[in-house]
Amino acid sequence: MSTFAQHEIFLSTALGELRIRSFCTPDEIRQLSFDRQFGTHAHYRSLYTKRESLERKAEQPDTSVVLAIADSKRIVGFGVLAYPDPEERWAKLEPNLMMEVNAIEVSREWRSKKIARGIVQMLSVHPMIEDKVSYFVGYSWTWDLDGNRMTAQQYRLMMARLFEPFGFEEYQTNEPNICLKSENIFMARIGERISTEAQNRFKWLRFGMTP
Repeated sequence: MSTFAQHEIFLSTALGELRIRSFCTPDEIRQLSFDRQFGTHAHYRSLYTKRESLERKAEQPDTSVVLAIADSKRIVGFGVLAYPDPEERWAKLEPNLMMEVNAIEVSREWRSKKIARGIVQMLSVHPMIEDKVSYFVGYSWTWDLDGNRMTAQQYRLMMARLFEPFGFEEYQTNEPNICLKSENIFMARIGERISTEAQNRFKWLRFGMTP
């Protein structure tokens, strides 16, 4: 479990004031409940629907679980920055060099209120961010297109615009799952202290090669 200091911002919305907090601990998460709109819909299923899933993530080394909290008790948005699973391509650059934004979601009723931007902002204050290659993979089949009333291309553009202000850029890759659909997107942020050698290895890794 991480021992990094927490950061918090407050966001005023038409539905009330929110706290968006980084490095939420398992004990803190245990005191909260998910907003009722997280769950399974006709064409969409939330990635996390139980507190226990976020608690397990918060127990992992260096992981930041960011929560948007309403009424001091309800989770209306979340984001997770964590190391990739060992079997994934992105874990092979070198041990613990890449970290994935492996979840970001806002409850349907609370969308279009700059909450996702606040979550990415809090993920980006991770004290090791400049020592990591942070990345985000967007798979179009996981997106709530109905809830957002968007096409896949519109959603893709929205995600790019969400991450770009925080130093993320789109990169090409031949990773098979990403290449399945043209709407899918791979973005990364290369920390300031990443060596030129590691940056070159990242370039080769995107195409499943070694220099």
